[in-house]
Amino acid sequence: MAGLTVGAVLAGILITLAEPPRTPPAAFTADPTQVNAAPTQDVPTPSLSISEKATPTSTTTRKTAPPVAPAAAAAAAAAAGPAAAVLASTNSQRAAAGCPPVRGDAQLARAAQGHAADMAAKGYFSHTSRDGRTFSQRVLAAGYPRPGGENIAQGQSSAAEVLQAWMTSSGHRANILNCSFTALGVGYDSNGDYWVQNFGR
Repeated sequence: MAGLTVGAVLAGILITLAEPPRTPPAAFTADPTQVNAAPTQDVPTPSLSISEKATPTSTTTRKTAPPVAPAAAAAAAAAAGPAAAVLASTNSQRAAAGCPPVRGDAQLARAAQGHAADMAAKGYFSHTSRDGRTFSQRVLAAGYPRPGGENIAQGQSSAAEVLQAWMTSSGHRANILNCSFTALGVGYDSNGDYWVQNFGR
């Protein structure tokens, strides 16, 4: 993540793996900035240290990581708020990779915002809520029938920073550039800068 120090970076993958120890890669220095991605299917949330190699199994996921959204588009979206800026930047990344845009969805946004607020209020960072629910269970409870994947992050102060962090990590990039996803809800809580992307099919 160019220009960004990261305390813990976890990448979601498309298959179920045992969760390894959560230690930051040697290349990063310690600070509160963290990112994490849930798998791109409706299964319990595995995670994998970014220092290990994870290869997404979806043939619809692009492997290239184009630059984060152009400054003009990012500035226009930022004026509408952090969630709108993340949605616009996500669609810019998808367009550059040849994927169709995702539409904003109120049910996914409700699930994402609820999880961001819950992590901020209770001081944790995980795809699993303190009540034991996974991202797919939260998405279903919000009324969206086809959960796709979840990216979370903590410590980035802007949409541009969080997109840069996610796009530099293979698991998060796999979710953002999964061409089978059709919808996105974004949550953000400024109390600790917690970010959530919930994708739907």
